[in-house]
Amino acid sequence: MAYDPDSEVSGFRVVTQDGSQIANAFASGLCVVDGDINVDDAIVDMADATSAGLFDLNNRSVLYAKNIHERLAPASLTKLMTAVVALKYGNPDDVITATSNVNITESGAVLCGLKEGDRLTLNQALHALLMKSANDAAVAIAEHIGGSVEQFAEMMNEEARAIGATNSHFVNPHGLTADDHYVTAYDMYLIFNEAIQYDLVDEIIRMTSYETVYYDKDGNEKQLSFQTSNQYLTGNYKPPEQVSVVGGKTGTTNAAGNCLILLAKDTAGNPYIGVILRSKERGILYTEMTDLLDEIG
Repeated sequence: MAYDPDSEVSGFRVVTQDGSQIANAFASGLCVVDGDINVDDAIVDMADATSAGLFDLNNRSVLYAKNIHERLAPASLTKLMTAVVALKYGNPDDVITATSNVNITESGAVLCGLKEGDRLTLNQALHALLMKSANDAAVAIAEHIGGSVEQFAEMMNEEARAIGATNSHFVNPHGLTADDHYVTAYDMYLIFNEAIQYDLVDEIIRMTSYETVYYDKDGNEKQLSFQTSNQYLTGNYKPPEQVSVVGGKTGTTNAAGNCLILLAKDTAGNPYIGVILRSKERGILYTEMTDLLDEIG
């Protein structure tokens, strides 16, 4: 089951304007914040992060906020919005046929190796999208659902407005650096909170590894296997003792720095969302997130 899909905490479906974002969030049972919120001690050190937030979903409160409404490049956190649109307008059993546009040549872009004519299900593509952060999978999904990357981006923007993420704008489905492609930490909370209402997203973000078989244009089997990019789930980093990390999404580009959004729980099972945008290094990112999560409980 997706996390508490019938809860009032789930995303709202009202198109908002920038000036009414906070009021509509309050009316919809979501966490509300209009500026920075600091803690009383020195545990949280966000000196190397441009923006960060910690949200208590049950109490609908914000435990920490730094530059929460600053527009920043999201890198692959973008893919959470892609997943929302894909599952709203598509079916996990849909068969996707990759076009030549999956041949992404940008240096450093993460790929799962799709080629023109390859066939895989939307379910398989979403695993590659959210676990491996595969940019070619993002393009394949976008073209299948929207007909083109450009049209899919318009769908992303429409859906973002519908859930109240009115300070964000998308021009592609993967988050590779582009002009006029940005989010805020607060909007990422709204987007992630919406994404985890979908059973499949909730399932995928918890997984540590995945293996599957798809087919090339001639019907030959192709193997695909990978681990999650979430370093808490792989065990490379440890959360505070009183916190368990359920899952989340990573993102890294030169423009965005290192980004991370997580769903976590305290010992009583209460849910929280933590988000950090534009941290300087991956190791620093996880240290900062651990400090942030230490404010739980």
